Amino acid sequence: MGTGAITSYVDVAQLVLYAFWIFFFSLCVWLVRENRREGYPLETWDGRSAEGWVPMPEPKTYLLADGTEVQAPRPVPPARPLNADRLHGSEGTAIEPVGNPLLAGVGPGVWNERSDKPLTDFHGDIAIRPLSYFTDFSVSDKDPDPRGMTVYDAEGDPAGTVRDLWLDHTEMMFRYLEVEVPAGGGTRRVLLPVTFARITRDRVDVRALLASQFSDIPGTKSADSVTLLEEERITAYYGAGTLYATPARAEPLV
Repeated sequence: MGTGAITSYVDVAQLVLYAFWIFFFSLCVWLVRENRREGYPLETWDGRSAEGWVPMPEPKTYLLADGTEVQAPRPVPPARPLNADRLHGSEGTAIEPVGNPLLAGVGPGVWNERSDKPLTDFHGDIAIRPLSYFTDFSVSDKDPDPRGMTVYDAEGDPAGTVRDLWLDHTEMMFRYLEVEVPAGGGTRRVLLPVTFARITRDRVDVRALLASQFSDIPGTKSADSVTLLEEERITAYYGAGTLYATPARAEPLV
């Protein structure tokens, strides 16, 4: 027998190779399980849990910066009704939102159940605030200041007026425009994500919504802060508008 041979058919190199295969397979299974700490278990249309062939990992407790504790995966996933109907009977077919499609929480309007607390910086201060809250920040002279500009919808109709900007001072960028819109015989202020706005020298265009739909944009509990969950729902509303603002948007292009 040659060097390293244990028997005529098995040697050390073979054992090392088999050990590597076992290790690599175990690593892949571990990574797949760890990847399931958020967003799992999956649920079927009738609410049944669908884990697949890889089992769910055991819950871990994480200590957050503010002293609170969370478990992942969550022991009991938060239940949220699906405001949609299947267009056909089989699993995995297309769905159609029920009620107001911009608030149904399906398709491009889906949101994640994030924490109902504002984003904070390393010092525990709220990260996103109205520009009027700060005394040492302003709009650059090289950029247009949208405050006072009219917001126009996808059809070119006026939808509201920009009253303030919301600044993320941790990233030094504006996250939202605060827009005053007609609502219920009066007015209310809603947030417009900068990513859905096209700001020029004299106007703000929003192609995701119609003017009549601005009044139903989800609001905030506080006048000078926005929670992570509120950010999710506000952005989801505009996202839903890209497909459901008009019936024609949900139809085929050809």
